[in-house]
Formats: sequence, C-alpha cells, structure tokens
Amino acid sequence: MNPGLRTYHCELHTLNSESMQYYEIPSDKLLKIHTLGELKATGYQPRPVKQELRDNLIQRLKRKEPVFEGIWGYEETVIPDMQRAILSMHNIILLGLRGQAKTRIARMMVDLMDEYIPVIHGSELNDDPLSPLSSFGITAVADHGDQTPISWMHRSERYAEKLATPDVSVADLIGDTDPIKAAALKLPYSDERVIHYGLIPRSHRSIFVINELPDLQARIQVALFNILQEGDIQIRGFKIRLPLDIQFVFTANPEDYTNRGSIVTPLKDRIDSQIITHYPRTLDISKRITEQEAFIKEPQQAKIKVNELAKDLIEQVAFEARESEYVDEKSGVSARLTISAYENLMSSAERRILINNETDTFIRISDFIGVLPSITGKVELVYEGEQEGPGIVAQSLVGKAIRTQFVKYFPNPEDKRKQKQKEKNPYRKIVEWFGEGKEIDILNDLSNSEYKKLLLSVPGLEDLVKTYHRDLKEQDKLFFMEFALHGLAEYSQLSKKQLTAGIQFKDLLSSMFSMPSEFDESDDDDLGR
Repeated sequence: MNPGLRTYHCELHTLNSESMQYYEIPSDKLLKIHTLGELKATGYQPRPVKQELRDNLIQRLKRKEPVFEGIWGYEETVIPDMQRAILSMHNIILLGLRGQAKTRIARMMVDLMDEYIPVIHGSELNDDPLSPLSSFGITAVADHGDQTPISWMHRSERYAEKLATPDVSVADLIGDTDPIKAAALKLPYSDERVIHYGLIPRSHRSIFVINELPDLQARIQVALFNILQEGDIQIRGFKIRLPLDIQFVFTANPEDYTNRGSIVTPLKDRIDSQIITHYPRTLDISKRITEQEAFIKEPQQAKIKVNELAKDLIEQVAFEARESEYVDEKSGVSARLTISAYENLMSSAERRILINNETDTFIRISDFIGVLPSITGKVELVYEGEQEGPGIVAQSLVGKAIRTQFVKYFPNPEDKRKQKQKEKNPYRKIVEWFGEGKEIDILNDLSNSEYKKLLLSVPGLEDLVKTYHRDLKEQDKLFFMEFALHGLAEYSQLSKKQLTAGIQFKDLLSSMFSMPSEFDESDDDDLGR
C-alpha cells in the first residue's frame, strides 16, 4: 500500500447493483483494503476513465461546484464546450493560439477523477485488479487469486503529457522490444515480457495529453489511429491486444497547420470534439489573469503601490499588440506577455527603491521602460516590424496603450482643437509653457522627491489632474501628472524623445526644426500612428 495514503481523504466509487448508482466507500474502510479479495468484498466495479470523468462532472454540476476553477474568460465559451465533451465521453483537441491556457485546462481535468483507484501492486500498466490487462497482471491474479496484493494510485499520478517534437518515435509513445531486458531475463524476442511499453500504454486508466499535435510526424500520427478508434496497440508484430482505457486530449496552434506541419485527416476524424480557445475579450478579465499568475515577491508587495491605471496599461499593451500591423496576428500574443510585463514593472520600481535607498515607492509611467524586454521576447513581427526593429515596435505599443487609455481619463486633445477658440483648452497652459522653450527630462531612476519636484515644475499640470480627478492620493496624482504628459505627446501636443536614461518632453514645433546630431537617438513617438 502507498505509504502516503493516509495523508489524503480517500474515496472509492463502487456500484450498487440494485440502484445502479455509484457510491463512495468511507475512508476508514478503504484504508484497510490490501488484497483483491478485500476489494471484491466492497462491491467495487471498474469504470472506464471517460465514464469516471463523466460521473464526477455530473456530481460537480449538480452540487453547483466550480469546474476548471481559475480559468477566466472562458465561462460562457470554452468551459461549457469542455463540459459537453466530457459528458459525451469524447477525445478532445483544444485549438488556439499560444498562451490561451490549453495545457492548463487539460491538466485540470485530473480534478474530475476519483481521488484513488486500486491497481495490482507492481504493475507498470496500472492494471485494474478485476480486469488485468498486462501479462504481469494476468499472471499475478492467476497465481495469487484473492490474495493478489493491490496498491492505490492517486489521481495526480493518472496524468501523462508529451510535447510533440519531430524526434518523437513510435517507440516513445507505443513501445518497442528491449534487448537489454531480453538478455537480463534470458528470454527470446518472441516473449511478451521483453516489451518495453511507451508512454501511452503506461497511461492506461489515465489522461494522456499530446501538446502541439501538428509537430508530430505524420507516420507517428498514423500510429495513433488504432488507439483512438479501437483502443488497442501493436508492438513489433507481437500478437497482443491491449484494450487501453485512456482519455486523450490534444492541443494545437492554428499556425502549426501552415508553418510546421498538419494533423493528418484520419486522425482529425477520430478526435471527437474540437474546442476553440481565445484570448481575453475584456481588459478586466485579462487583468484578473495577470494578477492571478504573476509572481510578485513579498518585499515588492509591501513596498510598492500600484494603481489600477498602471495595471490597465499593461493589459492594453497586449490588446494593442494583437491589433498591430507590425505583429504577426497568426502567431498571437500570449497572456504570458502581460504576466512578464507586470513582474518587470514591479521590478523596475523595486530597483529604484534600492538605488535611492528609499523605503517605499509607487509605480510611474517611466517604470514602463522595464516592460519593453517582456514585449520584444513575446511577439512575432511581420516583415515591416522586423524592419522597424523589435525595440521600436515595443515602444510604439506602449505609446499606443497610453493613447487609448488617455481619453478615458482626460478630454480628447484632438476634439478640443476642433472647438471654437473662445472655449477654454484644458491643456493650453501646459503646451504654452513648453512652447516657451522649456523642457523636462524624466529620468528612470529619480528619487521620489526629485520626481515630485520635477512634475510640479510644469505649470497647469497639477491643476489639470485636480480638475478631472479630485481626491486622488498624492502618489496617484503624480502618476496621473506624468500620464498626462505622455498622453499629450501621443496626441502630438508635445514632443517626447527617448533618452538613454529616461524621456525628454519639450515643445513639438521646436523639436521638429532642431537637427539631431549623429549621436542623438531618433524620435520614435509617432511610430505606428
């Protein structure tokens, strides 16, 4: 018996022959079951794994318990489709772009399995004591009868996963003869005991997942036909039939069909349900996913304050990337972009704390310089994007995110310019100050006091924020002041120039007539507009 068995709440489903209903054996009784005879006495009857998933899902739904908990944005789409497929006892393929939680959903199916199932002790194919499959299991029951020892297999062990790569072989998945085993046991190659079983037979009574199915060579995909349709395998011409009991789940990216391979038609025909995944459709859902998945360290949580606008900007970057002409839409923009970006944003602020020997701080727009590496490594660029360069495209996406969010908090500068001159322009005082030849450099590593002093030096900036957002905390007010400068630059009211260690704001017209030296960095604020 497994030594860790007593640390879990154990349950075993058995069949009541009169009512044809499955019921649970109490934990204290289950812990005493060590042999096949004791198991038979409980009334246990084996269930196919798909039936097991179906029955447990039915119970979850009846009790209004969550299924696939923590998967946000799929409540009305993917999750209902998954539930229908499980109720139909189907093999499943999850089709969608990268970063759409396909593998995570597959892994969470394990939660719908019985907590423990009995297996013949020592069996490598997870033989059911009442229905042994392998020669080892059959022999054990024949030799020991009701005294056949059994052990208990936890549901976490009933999951296997394989990433499809071009080097995966039939032997890896199905099995092959093992000459070393034959020599050690002094057995001829005709003896079934010389077979080394692959991942699929070892996943008997379990869930088996193949990720990125189109990457699997066509000849290897063909080897799956019989397993999916008839549930059996063939190894090196051995006259054996193993009616495997497996829940298959496959994942694939639509891009794979053209760039790296395809799913052969007969195999697609044998996969019962194809479920289409998608990216979060709202900023709130995307933000919820990021907050759930991002690893923010305890010192960062304690010392750094983040307002909701900063979080919205992180998510908006991903939304802008998915619409960008420079990003390959067929490749997609993974949710991992926003997760990594949020982690880097917090680390940018933490670095400032350490450099300036401060005790706490708050997120600034200038901290978004740390987000750029998370963007450049997470997007596939089309030819035009490659020509511009990943760094410039990343800066452009952050700029577009600021532009989109700006009009949710302040009046649209373009609308104000179209109004009659007698109407007051809320940005006039700020723009006129820069028009007098003034400029400010917001460096990335300014201390809290230096940052505050610099923003307050711009006439009209604090009044603008107070006019449209009253009762803000000091840190949020400063954030919105810097946000306003970036927004005005994105709407061509000011010039924004990327410096080596920060950003410079100045008058738009003067920057247009100034000639940059060969050492100056190009002004990229208008890219992609």
